Amino acid sequence: MPSMVIVKAAEISGSALPAAGQRAGADRGDPQLGLQKLAPEAAGSTGIWECQPGGWPVVNRPDTEFTYIVSGRARLTDDATGTVTEIGAGDLVILPPGWSGRWDVIETVRKVYAIY
Repeated sequence: MPSMVIVKAAEISGSALPAAGQRAGADRGDPQLGLQKLAPEAAGSTGIWECQPGGWPVVNRPDTEFTYIVSGRARLTDDATGTVTEIGAGDLVILPPGWSGRWDVIETVRKVYAIY
């Protein structure tokens, strides 16, 4: 029987995350990742993600991402509207299937995410 997962606030905001290499598709900077997956038996993917400054395009994302920004700052550019939005600590972002745009991390971002 699967057990529940509880992650305390201090672990979300301050624990070191395992290194996961450079963000695939990066075309600006050197966005090195840290990643801690949570609830591996759950459908989809959940975890804590951290990324150093850099940028990359997202083209026609295949899934939905629900993400809560814990710290840092980034700019999201929406290809469909041309809208550029700066996000930071406390912001919630939902990127739907089919979304195309760009992530540009300004200050190292840490987020909690669920992708399904």
